[in-house]
Amino acid sequence: MTPRAPRTEICRDEEGFGRLAAEWTALYGRCVTATPFQSHAWLHSWWLSYGRPGALRVVLVRDAGGALVAAAPLMRARGPLPVLTPLGGAISDFTDVLLDDGCPEAAPALARALARVARGAVIDLREVRPGAASERVLAHWRGPRRRLPDSLCLELPAVPMEGLLERIPSGKAQRVRAKLRKLDALGIDARVVPGAEVPAALDRLLRLHRLQWQGRGVTAEHTSDRFAQHLTRAVRPMVERGDAMVTEFRLAGDVVAADLTLMSPRLAGGYLYGADPALRARKVDVATMLLRHGAGETSAGGRATLSMLRGTEAYKHHWRPETVGNQRLMLAGRGTAPLLWLRAGAADARRWAVRQARERAWLGRLAGRLTGRTPNGGSG
Repeated sequence: MTPRAPRTEICRDEEGFGRLAAEWTALYGRCVTATPFQSHAWLHSWWLSYGRPGALRVVLVRDAGGALVAAAPLMRARGPLPVLTPLGGAISDFTDVLLDDGCPEAAPALARALARVARGAVIDLREVRPGAASERVLAHWRGPRRRLPDSLCLELPAVPMEGLLERIPSGKAQRVRAKLRKLDALGIDARVVPGAEVPAALDRLLRLHRLQWQGRGVTAEHTSDRFAQHLTRAVRPMVERGDAMVTEFRLAGDVVAADLTLMSPRLAGGYLYGADPALRARKVDVATMLLRHGAGETSAGGRATLSMLRGTEAYKHHWRPETVGNQRLMLAGRGTAPLLWLRAGAADARRWAVRQARERAWLGRLAGRLTGRTPNGGSG
């Protein structure tokens, strides 16, 4: 008897997506490259906050016995052109599909399912981490495709703080140790928040985050009600499953800082934190405090990577991290190949424009230093 081929479904309604929670979570556990941004709690909550009626397109593949072996969480993008993008949007640092590592047919079956979807649309997968499951789908893709660079992330090995100190020059390491001794002398203690207390802790974290960035250009979305609602829905079940950790830092009984770290079996990443500006006045190095705690928890959990997630801010480079570039994968059927080339060309043009702007800014700063004047003409 010929084995039955895998069966494909497309989930288009949020109630049906919600009912997939148990199956999705089991598949997530069988996909070793999955990041916390592919958990059902994160994606379903994101959809409830950010999704649009009629746009959901979650592609599912089941084996002959009905078990879920592959999933691609997609949605129809806004605009007149037919484009499918991953759920998670700009607030997710990595996007990906899920593949059952124990099912060799999962990747080719999902590629075939997506090819049927892509007959009338381009699939545009942003922020795909190297080694992600999407790369296995790409290997089985038979139509037009493009691989473009996307955001840069900085990563450290998941080792205790002493291991991280060995990565930096001895003089700088001594200064960091002095900062850690000051933290200990102040008596700041860290407490991991249990699941039942997560909603209240997230409220305090967001309040501290707004306070920390007051007058300094906070990311607007982080102050929105829909973002707060998303975190409250998503993070409690993630904490209860071990996919997230909320930590509060107390001084004399008061919460003076809070941190949200997202975790998967291979990776942990500090996602969002808030700190009372009074800590700066006391010359507390908040970033070092958070890193020490995160490094200890991540290494104890057996993970390999402590990610600083997207962004290459200067303070992250103090630890000599590895720069890892996310990818943008575009897939299309032959009928939509022109749309793929058009979209890829627009992405190339935007990256070129950003590079040009950065180069002009750098040249302006250099000219200012050489002439002793700031770029806008004021005295240096």
